Amino acid sequence: MPDGHTDISHPSREGLNWTRAQAFLQAERAAFTAQNPRSATLAAQARQHLLFGVPLHWMNDWGTPFALHVAHASGAQVTDVDGHTRADFCLGDTGAMFGHSPAPVAAALQQQATQGYTTMLATADAAAVGAALSERFGLPFWQFAMSATDANRYIVRWIRAATGRRKLLVFNGCYHGTIEDVFVDLVDGQPVQRDSLLGQVHNLLEHTVVVEFNDLAALERALRAGDVACVLAEPAMTNIGMVLPDPGFWDAAQTLIRQHGALLVLDETHTISTGPGGYTRAHGLQPDALVLGKPVGGGVPCAVYGMSGALAERAMQAKREAPPGHSGIGTTLTGNMLSMAAMRATLEKVMTDAAYDHMLDLSGQLAAGVRAALHRHRLPWCVTQVGARTEFQFAPRPPRNGSEAGALLDPELEHLIHLGLLNRGVMITPFHNMMLVCPHTTRADVEHLLAALDEVLACITAA
Repeated sequence: MPDGHTDISHPSREGLNWTRAQAFLQAERAAFTAQNPRSATLAAQARQHLLFGVPLHWMNDWGTPFALHVAHASGAQVTDVDGHTRADFCLGDTGAMFGHSPAPVAAALQQQATQGYTTMLATADAAAVGAALSERFGLPFWQFAMSATDANRYIVRWIRAATGRRKLLVFNGCYHGTIEDVFVDLVDGQPVQRDSLLGQVHNLLEHTVVVEFNDLAALERALRAGDVACVLAEPAMTNIGMVLPDPGFWDAAQTLIRQHGALLVLDETHTISTGPGGYTRAHGLQPDALVLGKPVGGGVPCAVYGMSGALAERAMQAKREAPPGHSGIGTTLTGNMLSMAAMRATLEKVMTDAAYDHMLDLSGQLAAGVRAALHRHRLPWCVTQVGARTEFQFAPRPPRNGSEAGALLDPELEHLIHLGLLNRGVMITPFHNMMLVCPHTTRADVEHLLAALDEVLACITAA
């Protein structure tokens, strides 16, 4: 790197001046430290009793010198303990996709809070939520969970019981929460249990099959043995960086899955950004089961999973025929009164057509603005969009599968960009370059993000 401009060790850095970028990073770390003394104090206190100094170790993935501490959040804004208010395009990594503390949800929670939190009994809200989900997604029967992780775990267990088959098929680079079965990757074309998985005892390769997204030939080969209970997938991959389905992929994939007697489970936890009925309804997909997690309660911990009438009958028959005892499905707090009230308010009053019209319009403007900024700074990066979810990726063309998407990730560069944005009053998701628009996001918020991104890119590109 004799001219000091481009670090050729990673293809994402083409067009960057890495010497300037490193100097920028040091300056931004110093600025963050100086501007956030109260967060620094609280972070030091938290380290005395919390592992890694945070409630969840993922919170250290922001790339800040110490954990930023929030005071309150409302709509599309987050205010930290040092009094800085930021435009939030992370939105709790989708948990607050419809804004922080949406008014109808807050009102429903306040009302329910005086009438009980959990009783392990049904409420009128439960029937209303089931009906709303059925109408929205086209699946007649529903159950509940505390997180999408649990919902994915439960639906896979139901399907294994209903079909008598043991194997689960996932796509390389997938993310479905922390259900153990999915942590299998393709490395040089071979399935490998993910080495970062802590405390894993049994061999996941015995019951999990993994293929690349958009690879119909590989999918057919994997299904041919007739031992796959279900395919668990996002309609478009989102967590390793966004990967969109090729035209016609899902039509052909659904046919193959049915031909080989397997079932299809679509995890819409992130792709609900597509529209009121998720990617599933927007693109006419017909899954046997569907999972939706964190945003469905407006950020209150809860999740749902629905199934077709045929699968529901098989699942209920499997339960009837099983010996007495715990099914391995559900927890005491599943379907609690607070979460039911939150879900009803979200489905009836927050996840509206009007809200999505606003989100999709602004997201289109955001995506166009990011493309213009990348072009202006001569960066060979692309922009991918799934409804209200937009992401820029470090390659000229969007990846087609998990391997391609994983090769584009550059945590050092991501952290540098994210810290620069944080210091300029904008938050995006810390894990990659994802930005969400919510019903409360304004045109001014989008312009703020684009101006901050333009300034950051100007500081790290070739002079």
